[in-house]
Amino acid sequence: MSARIKETVRETVAEEVNRVKEVSNDAFQSGAYLYPVKGIAYFMTHPEIRRPLMSRLTSTISLSVGVIAFMFTFTYLPQAAVLALFNGPFAVISTILLTLSESSTIINLLSRSFLIEDALVDTFDGTLVSKNKTDLVSEGRQIKAGGRDPMGKLGKLAKRPFERFTPKAIVRYFMYLPLNFIPFVGTVLFLTLQGKRTGPVAHGRYFQLKKWSNSQREAWVQEHQAAYTSFGVVAVLLELVPFASIFFAFTNTVGAALWAADLERSGSDTTAPKLRDQAAKAEL
Repeated sequence: MSARIKETVRETVAEEVNRVKEVSNDAFQSGAYLYPVKGIAYFMTHPEIRRPLMSRLTSTISLSVGVIAFMFTFTYLPQAAVLALFNGPFAVISTILLTLSESSTIINLLSRSFLIEDALVDTFDGTLVSKNKTDLVSEGRQIKAGGRDPMGKLGKLAKRPFERFTPKAIVRYFMYLPLNFIPFVGTVLFLTLQGKRTGPVAHGRYFQLKKWSNSQREAWVQEHQAAYTSFGVVAVLLELVPFASIFFAFTNTVGAALWAADLERSGSDTTAPKLRDQAAKAEL
C-alpha cells in the first residue's frame, strides 16, 4: 500500500510539473506578458492618450497616498508579526508585498467605482482608434468625424463595460491572502491567482465591442488562459508599485487595447467562439 501511494504521489507530481511547463510555454509563446510594458511605452509617447489620467490626477494621487499611509500605519506591524511565524527573516518582504497588494485592491476598488471608470474606457477606446480600429470602437460608442486626435473622436458611450469590484471578487481576494504565509511559493501562487482573474477583466471592453455572449467570452478566455494569466500577473505586479497603482491601471489598459488591436490585425481567429456556439446549436 505504501509503495502504491508513493507511486501515485510521484505520478501526480509529474503530471502537475508537465502541466505547469505546458502552461508556461504557452504563456511565453503568446507574448501577452509584454503588453503591460508596451502599454507604458505607448502611454508615455502619445500625450493625447494621457489626457483621461491627467484630468483625474489630483484626486487619484490623494486617494493613493491616503490609502497606502493608512494601511502601513495600521496593518503592517500586525501582519508582519503573523508572517514572521511562518516566513522568518523573509517576513519583511512578504508583509510589504501583502500590504501593497491590499492597498492596491482598496485603491482600485474606490477609484474604479468612483473616479476613473469612464476614464479607463476612454483610454481603451482612444488607443484602439489611434491604432486604426475605429470600426471596432464604433460598436460601443459614437465616433466623431474628422481630426487626427483619437481622444477627440470619442463620442457618447453606449455602455460602460468595465467590471466593478463585486462582493465575490473581494471575498475571493481575501481567501487568497493566507497563501502569503507560505514562503516564496505562496506569494507566487497569490500573484498567479490574482493575475488569472485580472487578465480577462482587462479585455472586458474588447469582448463587449465584439458583442460576444458570456459563453463566447468564457470559451475564448479558456482557450487563451495562459496568455491572459501572464498578462494579468505582470499587470498586478505593476499595480503593486507604491503611489503608482492608478498610473499603471491606465498603462495596463493601454496595453490591453494594444493587444486587442494586434489580435484584430493578425486575425487570430477572434470569431472562433461565435462560430463554435453556432456549430454547437446546429448539432442540437
